[in-house]
Amino acid sequence: MRYLAVALDYDGTIAEGGKVADATLDALKRIQASGRRLLLVTGRQVKDLRRVFPEYEIFELVVAENGAVLYRPKGKHKEVLAEPPSAAFLEALHSAGIEFDTGHVVISTARENESALLQAISELGLEMQVIFNKDVAMVLPSGVNKASGLTRALAELELSPHDVLAAGDAENDHAFLALAECSVAVGNALPSLKERADLVTEGADGQGIAELTDRLLDNELADVAAPLQRNSSLLGYEGEREVTLPPRGVNLLVTGTSGSGKSTAVTGFLERLAERGYQLCIIDPEGDYEGFEPAIVLGDTKRAPSADEVLEVLRSPDRHVVANLLGVSLGDRPRYFARLLPRLLELRATRGRPHWIVVDEAHHLMPADWEIASEISPPAEGMVYVTVHPDLMYKGALEQVNTMLVTGKQPAEAVRAFAQAVGETAKLEAPEELEHRHALLWHRGQPGAIEFTVEEGKLDLKRHGRKYAEGNLGPDRSFYFRGPNGDLKLQAQNLMLFSQIGEGVDDKTWTYHLRRHDYSQWFNDAIKDKKLAKAVRKIEDKKGIGPKKSRSLIRAAIEERFTLPADEPSGLQDENS
Repeated sequence: MRYLAVALDYDGTIAEGGKVADATLDALKRIQASGRRLLLVTGRQVKDLRRVFPEYEIFELVVAENGAVLYRPKGKHKEVLAEPPSAAFLEALHSAGIEFDTGHVVISTARENESALLQAISELGLEMQVIFNKDVAMVLPSGVNKASGLTRALAELELSPHDVLAAGDAENDHAFLALAECSVAVGNALPSLKERADLVTEGADGQGIAELTDRLLDNELADVAAPLQRNSSLLGYEGEREVTLPPRGVNLLVTGTSGSGKSTAVTGFLERLAERGYQLCIIDPEGDYEGFEPAIVLGDTKRAPSADEVLEVLRSPDRHVVANLLGVSLGDRPRYFARLLPRLLELRATRGRPHWIVVDEAHHLMPADWEIASEISPPAEGMVYVTVHPDLMYKGALEQVNTMLVTGKQPAEAVRAFAQAVGETAKLEAPEELEHRHALLWHRGQPGAIEFTVEEGKLDLKRHGRKYAEGNLGPDRSFYFRGPNGDLKLQAQNLMLFSQIGEGVDDKTWTYHLRRHDYSQWFNDAIKDKKLAKAVRKIEDKKGIGPKKSRSLIRAAIEERFTLPADEPSGLQDENS
């Protein structure tokens, strides 16, 4: 099940003229019967909702007052999530002759009173905001909106926004629709909402929800590609073009010769998934992910983490876990993983998480003769298998792979061998050996592949940053300040020396290389940092920029990506001396 929860606005979405039609209620019951969680996200007050919609208990949770109140219909328990309006503010509105309605937190009035509301907020120095819902203006504390209320509701259900489908029609729905994995605007929605939604229904209000229900239950909105594209994560660059993978529908095999950059490619991809809120569970037999900052690391050389410990961390959607198996002998690792994987898949079935399960050294954890394999069905998506030897992996897992990332030597042969292992054929043209930090991305069944430059993650930048900042890149990868006449040969074998020499060379030499785009080219080719190269290229292209300003901006761009050591005597190396 792709979407475990459906979050819906009330007025103008499931209700027309304040009332929910029988056909719409039937659609809501069908969603509920499918096992999905139904959430109502409305600007209305709870007392008002009860009056106009007696069947409100079909919703498991109600986010009311535009995010300021969380209501639990079954227990009739109300939780106020923000501070009520001050007496001074209410008095100011009364004095201004404004007619308004007050809930626990929200103040609602006619939209035409916007100026008077803003004036009262300004005069009293309050931290409040005005939010519109078509012809209604609502006043709430800053930061309180439908997204903040939905976030609180999802935390209670232990669900991630990435497992939510949301629908609305008005200005105040922008926030919670943007939070959800897939956003829907019903046919009567405001144009601004339709422009930003992933899907717009043909039908208005309740008819649109009935239409949406049919599509959801029929194929999980598999034909709506926008959420996947919007949330794709970067792998690297093919020239200037981003190479990405969608967050769903992918089973990835990462393979390549030892030391060819598999971990660099995987780590950067995982960090960017984590930044987007997709939950990760990394099975780490060799302790390679101990420094993976987004995650909580369990286990060490003395003990293995229990499945219960791993699951406890994963209970919270915003936490990631690394299961360090250094305390598990090589022979016991397949049995350990065979016990853990079903628990992870059970959590995924009920909570949609972890969104990605990463199996490092997969040929050790899922060997070809995996004894318990017949009892486990490897999932069709959300897996990353990292291995030097895919030919030694359990075939059932390989059969579910639909995407390969290959590094190092003979990448085309690696794809061919995989295809042969799963009873298919594949013939690709590729270099005999991929360059440093280059990889090949192949989608199963496709005749061609993409060669791209891998974008490092923060963990790899830390690993390599010291080398780039103060190590020795060697003669072939150093930068040489030669000047317009070629009479200099000042070697900068790292970023620290580049910055120091750059500060000391004459303006003509500095400007010569600047105008030739030599600096951005070096950052791209030798330092292998496309973001830095792009930033410096923009500086190089600035018209009328002088040497002093350009030096300052380029050094700042370097320091934004790398931590340079404190300034020391430059130790300039002139190879002619």
